[in-house]
Amino acid sequence: MTDYSDGFDHDSPRVAAVNWWIRMRADALSAAEKAEFDAWRAADPANAAAFDDMAEMCGFVESLAPNRRPEPRPASRRPALAGAATIAAALCLALAVGFDDLATWLRSDIYAGVGERKSVTLEDGSRVELDARSAIALHFEPGRRRLTLLEGEAWFQVAPDAARPFVVEAAGGSVTALGTAFDIAMDKGEARVTVTEHSVAVASGGGSVVVEEGAQSAFSAERAARPEAVDVKRATAWRRGRLIFENKPLGEVLAALGRHRRGYVYCLGEASCARRVTGVFDAENPAQALREIEAFLGLRAFHVTDYLILLHG
Repeated sequence: MTDYSDGFDHDSPRVAAVNWWIRMRADALSAAEKAEFDAWRAADPANAAAFDDMAEMCGFVESLAPNRRPEPRPASRRPALAGAATIAAALCLALAVGFDDLATWLRSDIYAGVGERKSVTLEDGSRVELDARSAIALHFEPGRRRLTLLEGEAWFQVAPDAARPFVVEAAGGSVTALGTAFDIAMDKGEARVTVTEHSVAVASGGGSVVVEEGAQSAFSAERAARPEAVDVKRATAWRRGRLIFENKPLGEVLAALGRHRRGYVYCLGEASCARRVTGVFDAENPAQALREIEAFLGLRAFHVTDYLILLHG
């Protein structure tokens, strides 16, 4: 089964709907794939609604492509990269992700856009640094300083105030500062906290753990993992404009680079997206990072426009 992965959360009904639409346009579904699609559609009314909406929108986008004479299908099951269906599918996926970005921006009080890092001093004197494409909502109350990390990654340096705890909510859990500085990163419905000074208390799933300086814990709504020692400088390299990947799948790497580059870059095919990447890249020069990754993995890039690039093996 061909899977057009892109580094985004395919559990989202909207993005999963686009993925199904691409599969159908690439080739007729097998009986097993058709059964899988029917099961996904029937599992949640939101899935069916998302597919109907996206199919309508993608059909409209495809209708805007120039008319082309049919070309012979290659022996490979991979669709021609220059085909209108592939381009329309990528555009639709960009639109789907763009809608989510707009919703996040509307909910946020502090927002760092694509390719932007932002440093803000809060009303209590605490300092927050946001990585690119990151957002925070503020809910300061008389007895508590509460924030929500909506997307991306942020580093917090907390001003002491014993009467008003400093709490950051993310991924269904919460991180309470214990006189500290720490970093929180969101990743596909989960989060990880890295402590750079002192310690924090992480609460989720009815339990809690204390994370000390130099350690990291991953958490979600269900649980918080046992803290482990971590290279803090590596974990917070984004603050110095560096992106460090060690044996990470290409789809995940492209998602991280996408926070620093205007436009969209997708990998086509399960095998290509699963290729592993190790390296240190300049976050301020994502174009160079893409060229290096393309050359290292032996991939080819199809530039639909300057803002839409498709990588394939």
